Amino acid sequence: MTALLDIKDLRSYYGQVQALHGIEFHLKEGSMTALLGTNGAGKTTTIRAICNMVRSTGTIQFEGKPLMGKSTESIVRLGIAHVPQGRGTFTTLTVEENLQLGAITRKDTKVIASDIEKMYSYFPKLKERHTQQAGTLSGGEQQMLAVARALMLRPRLMLLDEPSFGLAPLIVRDLFGIIGKINREDKVSILVVEQNAQLALEIADQAYVIETGRIVMSGSASDIVNNEDIQKSYLGH
Repeated sequence: MTALLDIKDLRSYYGQVQALHGIEFHLKEGSMTALLGTNGAGKTTTIRAICNMVRSTGTIQFEGKPLMGKSTESIVRLGIAHVPQGRGTFTTLTVEENLQLGAITRKDTKVIASDIEKMYSYFPKLKERHTQQAGTLSGGEQQMLAVARALMLRPRLMLLDEPSFGLAPLIVRDLFGIIGKINREDKVSILVVEQNAQLALEIADQAYVIETGRIVMSGSASDIVNNEDIQKSYLGH
């Protein structure tokens, strides 16, 4: 069966500096996949390469079709949503305006309104703040809005770049619980890039570990979490 996302020999560059060195991995339809690693390992670069935001060579296929060279708009229209590190909400727009903007490629007005209500059911705080400017929300609320706005695309694949960054532990756990629910109930395939390995592995089916631009370990999340090297390096055991 063809993988939903299949990456082979991916090499990415910032100017003359090579950041990824021939990484390979794939995501199954409906899976929750964690990409783990320390700062500077190449996690964010991998996400950017998938979205054609950094110069890259190799092969990236989505549903068997090449992504290399496609515009960001084309990638979005294929059903790939990107939630960047730092949230990326439109701070001067209200919560609801941000959600409407997330559905900008769609024309089904009634269904969009229904989807907004669904986002509010996932994130009740956003319902309370629906007329509030995004820039006035707390960090946790902005991250919730970023995830909800991405879901308004009705994506097949969602790319989450460090969703826990800068958030309090309790908020992070709530957010990861919702992300897991979205994967299970809405069948959205998710690639989550995280430093918080413990939480990511709790909700993931499979995981890859990246170091200095190379995949050094892969397997089921349960195998990875029980690996002694991972426990020492990432889980503090």
